[in-house]
Amino acid sequence: MPQKENHYDVLIIGAGPIGMACAIEAQKANLSYVIIEKGALVNSLFNYPVFMTFFSTSQKLEIGGVPFVTISPKPNRNEAVEYYRRVAEKFNLNIHLFESVNQVVKKDDDIFEISTSKTSYTANNVIVSTGFYDVPLLMNIPGEDLPKVTHYYKDPHLYAFQNVVVVGANNSGVDAALETYRKGANVTMVVRSGDLGPHVKYWVRPDIQNRIKEGEVKALFNAELIEIRAGEVDIKTLEGIVTIPNDFVIAMTGYQPDFSMLRKFGIELPKSLCPVYNEETMETNVEGLYLAGVVCGGLDTHKLFIENSRVHAEMIVKNILN
Repeated sequence: MPQKENHYDVLIIGAGPIGMACAIEAQKANLSYVIIEKGALVNSLFNYPVFMTFFSTSQKLEIGGVPFVTISPKPNRNEAVEYYRRVAEKFNLNIHLFESVNQVVKKDDDIFEISTSKTSYTANNVIVSTGFYDVPLLMNIPGEDLPKVTHYYKDPHLYAFQNVVVVGANNSGVDAALETYRKGANVTMVVRSGDLGPHVKYWVRPDIQNRIKEGEVKALFNAELIEIRAGEVDIKTLEGIVTIPNDFVIAMTGYQPDFSMLRKFGIELPKSLCPVYNEETMETNVEGLYLAGVVCGGLDTHKLFIENSRVHAEMIVKNILN
């Protein structure tokens, strides 16, 4: 049985910005809490490309009333990681890092039992704030499991002077194509649709359009990567199969929440894969089990961001107190 000191009013799964915001609200309400995070603090942001710039302004990324001061209007990944670490220090948040949650079970006495990779806990309420960045959408093609394929682009220097295929033309794909091109890579973009993604950052779109127009970045539209081999790839185009030399594939195909984990916790998932929850309280079909942040959106991961889901923290704690 868990030790008595391992019982909390609120247990939060995920130490991203929204999980931290939930902890801050719980702290303000004098609720005992703990955050369990399987990786580093703000693990998803840590795994963003090193030189990524946010679409949002710094003010819209603030939590806990702590000002996020940056020189540029739009902060970058490194500034955000530093900001959220300082917030965690300011509030002395109770965070257990590098600890994975295995199961959440609600018992007959309405208390949740939570087992992790390190120990076990009990809690009156559980908040799932795990984001969507942990499970990439796979292409399900031969060779996708080769070491040269990644769904997580980090630093362009690795790809200097290499033949690189970038799959996708949304922000992550466009950033990867431009940054690797500027490090000397021979870049070919493979785009399923006939144009760049509609949500590409407005200050980046002209840049990638001009690079494609000048032939500095090759782009195959209405195309699909169908096979990856050690030194080449096959691409299905409107004109037929094209085979090109290749050293690396950066598959920016998107991500999704860990649906198997949500199901395991008892959260109802309809065919749309959008979890069932009360939009006024963020409570799921399991009483006392809440969702916060982009995990609420299911596959519609482009609808929820830090800026429009920070309010979930206040909504949840208000409902818990009521």
